[in-house]
Amino acid sequence: MVEIVRRLADLRSAVGGWRRQGLVSAVVPTMGALHDGHISLVQAALARADRVVVTIFVNPKQFNAATDLVNYPRAEASDIAKLETCGAHLLYLPAIEEIYPPGFATTVSVTGISEGLCGAFRPGHFDGVATVVAKLLLQTGAELAFFGEKDFQQVKVIERMVRDLDIPVEIVACPTVREADGLALSSRNLRLGAAEREQAPRLAAILFATADRLQAGAAVAATLEAASAEIIAAGFRTVEYLELRAESDLRPLDTLERPARLLVAAWLGETRLIDNVAVVRRGGD
Repeated sequence: MVEIVRRLADLRSAVGGWRRQGLVSAVVPTMGALHDGHISLVQAALARADRVVVTIFVNPKQFNAATDLVNYPRAEASDIAKLETCGAHLLYLPAIEEIYPPGFATTVSVTGISEGLCGAFRPGHFDGVATVVAKLLLQTGAELAFFGEKDFQQVKVIERMVRDLDIPVEIVACPTVREADGLALSSRNLRLGAAEREQAPRLAAILFATADRLQAGAAVAATLEAASAEIIAAGFRTVEYLELRAESDLRPLDTLERPARLLVAAWLGETRLIDNVAVVRRGGD
């Protein structure tokens, strides 16, 4: 059975016991409403670590709208059942006061790589992400931490933060997990209506087709403009961004000169969907 702890003192007691036994621990930070993408991270962690901690904490500091925080899906009972099945060792379910005790006054801000893309449309979001992830890494003391590449900019922000702050943890980025129809798994998919769920896979289909065109040598600006129009024609309300960025540092690219990521954020009804795919010049890197 997965052990469930809600207090930092109990978490540290458990992890400290593992450390005294010479066991390697990994952490999978989540906001709950677990799906197969999260479970794939747990499985990847189990393959490399002796003990795996999953954290579930809906972080208020990374939401831009109070309604988004309120409406974020929560499914504690089913989350626990899934973690029991997949073999996680410990679930950390902290209250807000365990993460942000009274008087908490520190914010971790990672400049540069957090700007643009989601950072341009969600001001302060990555400050909230960096702050809570720094807390969870330090609280768990894990040697390994696993994150999904669907949130590619988030992964890059966390990698930069860990390097800059000398936090002794290896960040492991794992591939995006998709539904059979191509839709990237996300807890927010639960907010899609039936008709929207039918439309949603078009985002990934257009993204992959656009990547193919870019890899074949198509001009970047014109190709991205055409793809944005395709997304709107597919029923999406608006495209926040569709950009080609360098994979290593998210620098904007006008040509496919090095390994890159094609990243998109678009609204389908009242649900914001993000996705990304790797793009590499054919015959190149």
